[in-house]
Amino acid sequence: MHELSIALSIIDLAAEELQRQGGGRVEAIHLKLGALSGVVKEALLSAYEMACEQSPLAGARLLIQDVPVEVFCPSCNREMQVESIQEMRCRACGTLSGQVVRGREMEVVAMEICDEPIRQPQGGPTAAIG
Repeated sequence: MHELSIALSIIDLAAEELQRQGGGRVEAIHLKLGALSGVVKEALLSAYEMACEQSPLAGARLLIQDVPVEVFCPSCNREMQVESIQEMRCRACGTLSGQVVRGREMEVVAMEICDEPIRQPQGGPTAAIG
């Protein structure tokens, strides 16, 4: 499951940026994910959630923007979203095209950082056992 290594890389990237910004807390990470990226969105979300539990990013959301596949159509001379990734055809004229211009992305595009430090769990008094 390479999604776990991707999730860990995203966490490392965010932690480095947080340190560069002087600390605080990451509220959310925004990621663009193309249909041809080779990454399963649901698996990445699950792996991210698991990997964050014991990290400085615990509680930070991973918000994924799906990027559809677009090809350049030489007949229409424009970029066009495809109907299906199994058939890379221009929607307007039906010409086959292998010139993918969008859909392979996997990039962190933004982070929401709060100046407040990481929240500590609030709990009542604890009794000593002994």
